[in-house]
Parts: sequence; C-alpha cells; structure tokens
Amino acid sequence: MEKVTGIKSVDFKITAKGHGVVNWNGPTTLSNEGKTVDNHTLPKLRGYTNLTGRVKEENGYKYKKEATDIDFVKTPLYISQNCIRHHLFRDQAFDLHYAKEKDLIPVLASITGLIRGYVVPSSQCKRASALLLEDLVDQLGNGNFEQFVRSGERDSSSFFSKTTFGDTQYESYGSISIEQLQFISLDNKFDRAAIKSESMVEGEGEKVAKVVETFIQTLDEKLNPLVEFHSNYVRKGTIFQEGEAGLLLNQDAIRALVEYTIQSISDLSIRQAKSYMYVDTVEVDYNDSAKMMRIKRSAQEISQQPQMPYAIYYQAK
Repeated sequence: MEKVTGIKSVDFKITAKGHGVVNWNGPTTLSNEGKTVDNHTLPKLRGYTNLTGRVKEENGYKYKKEATDIDFVKTPLYISQNCIRHHLFRDQAFDLHYAKEKDLIPVLASITGLIRGYVVPSSQCKRASALLLEDLVDQLGNGNFEQFVRSGERDSSSFFSKTTFGDTQYESYGSISIEQLQFISLDNKFDRAAIKSESMVEGEGEKVAKVVETFIQTLDEKLNPLVEFHSNYVRKGTIFQEGEAGLLLNQDAIRALVEYTIQSISDLSIRQAKSYMYVDTVEVDYNDSAKMMRIKRSAQEISQQPQMPYAIYYQAK
C-alpha cells in the first residue's frame, strides 16, 4: 500500500496581546450578601461555574458564588474560537445568508469556500473547514471587580457590576489540514458535495475548477496554482477504487492558501466592547510527521520552513 508522505498539516502557535474584554459571556446569576442577583456581567472564563457546589437539602437549591469569588489562574479569561473565526473571516461573515444553490460557485471560489468552510441548509451542500483553531487563553490574569450605576433616579435596579480586565496576553494553537484543503468534492456520493451534484452538467466541473483556480491566483501572482477536475478522485489506500468527482489543488494552490491563512491570522485584530486584541506573533510548523500539533510539545521538533512537498492524499483513477 502506498504511504502518504509530505507535509500533512501546517500547525501554528498564536501569541496575542490586548486590553480589556472583547468576548463577553453576558449576565450571570450570582450571589450578593446571600441574595441571588442577575445584574453582574462576566467575560468568558475557561472552566468557570457560578455554583459553589453546596446544595440546600430541603429543596435542592444550588448555592451561587459571590461575584468576587473568581480565581483567574484556575479559570482564565479566553476568547472563543467562534469569535476568532468570525473576525478572521469578517469580510464574508454574512454572505452565506444570501447563498442559494445557483450562487455556490462564487461561494466555493472564495476564502469562505476554500478555508473557512460552509453549510447551506436548504441544499445540504457543504465544505468542511481545513482550519482548526483553539480558544485564545489569557496568561496574565489581570481581572478585577467593578461596580457601576445607571444615570437618573437611583434605586436597587440602578446598580450593576462587571468582571473586567486590564492588559491581556493570549496564547492559542491551530492547524491547517492539507487533506481537507487540497480536495473539494463535487459529488454527493459521500454526502459532502460542495455544490449540488444535480447541477453538475457536462463540462461544469472544468468550469468550476477554472473559477477556483483564477481566484487562488489572485492570492499570490508569483505562484502557478492549478485546480484540476476529475470524475473519480480516489483517496490513497482505498480498497475499492471508487472515488468522487471533484477538484484537486496542486502544490502552488495549496501553498497560496496556506500562506494567505497564516498572514490573515498574523494581521488579525479585534476592537469591540471598548477593548481590543491583536495578534503579536505566529510561530509556524510545517508538520510532515505523524505527531499532530507537535508544536505544543517541543519547539525543537518543528520545521519553520517546508522541508518536503505537501502530502497528496487523492489521485485520479
């Protein structure tokens, strides 16, 4: 059996800096001098629960924590990967609201189609994302309790509080799957067609390939991306040589998308809720080993430059 060799994933470590909270969790039920209150707003805290663990035996009531009862080391501030993905692909964040079956070729030939992934509920056309992102987790723990009051006449409902943060420094990890990036299914055989297969008339596959290829070319004019359509792409190692109609990206096409994604992450900044965050550094590992996310374990093992071609998982049969 032919073994898949080459760069299987491009893994990376993100270090980001900022100030304040950019990803709130919303109002949270807590306790204030023994009374349950709903006027405290919390940011997203990894592993945090508002319950003390004590239960009232008479009626099973679960006691709530005080607003100040937070350990920012055990339950650190984080920015969710959903928030990061939204801002990373913000230019096309709402385009899928308008996507219809006939409109999916321009969706596929875009950053959303090639990197972020999508699902169109009406037709169940889908493209799995090649990009894995973990939450950005704060390393400094500069959290504090703040009391506020609304303007106007003051009563008990005028007072509210927040858990806020000063300077922040985040760390996160991510990975780009070369297997998911290089092949685009246009066949509903395995229920993962990027475009509805009934609309794929004679010659349509070649047309879609050309549109995708032209888009990738715009990402880096120095490269020579090639996107090829074939009616039977089979994954290496398959017992029965039954594959899917689809598109396969060549080395330059994969390189263009990988480099664009890493650059987009490097340039990412978020400014909202009177706070901000920006990516400071991105450390990259062109991972040709079988050790997923080895960048987490040892900086000595990583390859900061590609030492081999990208792995090829599919071949035309």
